[in-house]
Amino acid sequence: MKKNKVVKYTDIFTLGQLKASGYQSKSVKQEIRDNLILKIRDKENPFEGIIGYEDTVIPDTERAILSQHNILFLGLRGQAKTRMARQMTSLLDEYIPVIAGSEINDDPLQPMSRYALDIIAERGDETPIEWIHRSKRYGEKLATPDVSVADLIGDIDPIKAANLKLSFSDEKVIHYGIIPRSNRGIFVINELPDLQARIQVALFNILQEGDIQIRGFKLRMPLDIVFIFTANPEDYTNRGSIVTPLKDRIESQILTHYPKQIEDSLAITEQEANILPVQKDKIAISDLVKRIIEQVAFEARSNEYVDRKSGVSARLTIAAYENAVSAAERRLLINQEDKTQVWISDLVGIIPAITGKIELVYEGEQEGPYQVAVNLIEKSMRQLFIQYFPNPETSKKRKPTGKKSTEESPVAENPYQSITRWFNNGNHLELLNDLNDQQKIETLYQVEGLYALVKKYYPLANMQENALLMEFVLHGLAAYSLISKKSIDGKISFNDLMGSMMNFGQLESDEEDDF
Repeated sequence: MKKNKVVKYTDIFTLGQLKASGYQSKSVKQEIRDNLILKIRDKENPFEGIIGYEDTVIPDTERAILSQHNILFLGLRGQAKTRMARQMTSLLDEYIPVIAGSEINDDPLQPMSRYALDIIAERGDETPIEWIHRSKRYGEKLATPDVSVADLIGDIDPIKAANLKLSFSDEKVIHYGIIPRSNRGIFVINELPDLQARIQVALFNILQEGDIQIRGFKLRMPLDIVFIFTANPEDYTNRGSIVTPLKDRIESQILTHYPKQIEDSLAITEQEANILPVQKDKIAISDLVKRIIEQVAFEARSNEYVDRKSGVSARLTIAAYENAVSAAERRLLINQEDKTQVWISDLVGIIPAITGKIELVYEGEQEGPYQVAVNLIEKSMRQLFIQYFPNPETSKKRKPTGKKSTEESPVAENPYQSITRWFNNGNHLELLNDLNDQQKIETLYQVEGLYALVKKYYPLANMQENALLMEFVLHGLAAYSLISKKSIDGKISFNDLMGSMMNFGQLESDEEDDF
């Protein structure tokens, strides 16, 4: 006796075959819930590539899915709100059956549209069906003031009426909007407050009662959709707000946030930055430089000149990282070198990435975006410096006690004394932005005590690492006002602090920056 052949769903092409297979329909929310349960049990992460949300946003989202809720992601720009929504497609079944030709993905076992009902009435179990992949069950719309009800829900199509020779009273002349076309899937509206209030009102029935209204048609269509909304906080969005009844119909509001740890921020930047293979092969970027770049975002989010309500996107550090690598690449091409590294001086190249990613308050506008960006880089280096070397503030306060004891060790000497003394003796150092690596290393070694300091704290560092740390020390000492630093005409000049203060009128004040 032959065994019955196991029929795969993807081999089913008619309604009769689907019924015979034992296929059972279920709602999208139930479908996502079931697949999430399986992933949780298997200890799989349903939101791959989302970093820093493991203990906050992701658990909240999972709870909302288990509750079969529509979701609002509320947070500042660059907080992966849309990415969270797009990742939810991985929780859909790989394939589902629909009636072939249906505009709204009619369930063969629960048809809704006039087209589906008519074709089933006509062909019965021979009604053709097709299988759609989960990637095609995702709809997204950016809310803008010009979005209309017709765009979202639908309208009467006079061209369709003319072609089919039907009157406007016939349901078949309806042109469905993007929401009905997203039936049995996930639909996302980005920047919900930007949607006009009257358009938001049109979503009430869809969210609560499940029916839609198009012109004069009274349609009872229980659309099966998971709605995901994203929004910035209302106090930031000047263009509009979310109307209260709509917020009431969105069951879960999940607050997003920026990375709380610099390690998370580093991981996000490296994951998202578009660094070409040829750049990776020729250009090294140290952990130190990466951390300085990440610290810029942290400094900006607490800076008095930056509008905190608008936020500082993670895109800032991504763009800055790419610019830093490109600055090194440009220098490499100019000098016709085979390999190089990102130097501290290359960070002047990240300023355009900063100025375009921060919103300034009135005082910041007066200071100017360029200078604010320079100040943020300086503060970042100041913050990072004490993580790599002794705090210059502490060193400056060290004074002999005048007491000697066999139990008390002698007061340690200021580790930066020999370096500052070299500058105080009338020496100065100029680093051209386009110097090749060998020239820069030779120039840095001119500073007395600089190499010895780095070697003391990092004895295992190689020549390139030594040179980078030596350059970092100079920038750090300038940030702590132990020496002066001026950026003029494509070069950075280091001098003694008092000497530069006394050289009134000798500096080209038009193009001076403290970077």
